[in-house]
Amino acid sequence: MKLNAPKKQVWWIALILAALGVVGRFVDIPVVTEYSFWFLLVGYILLFLGTFLKGF
Repeated sequence: MKLNAPKKQVWWIALILAALGVVGRFVDIPVVTEYSFWFLLVGYILLFLGTFLKGF
């Protein structure tokens, strides 16, 4: 299995989603706090797909 580096845009979006998930867990942000787990999960899935799929 060959791994690829994700594109910069995918990496930044995944980082922002994961950061929102972590911050939303500890700070009360109206929409983010309620879905903080899902923000974190989607960020990591996006990073996973960017690593395993070529051109993503």
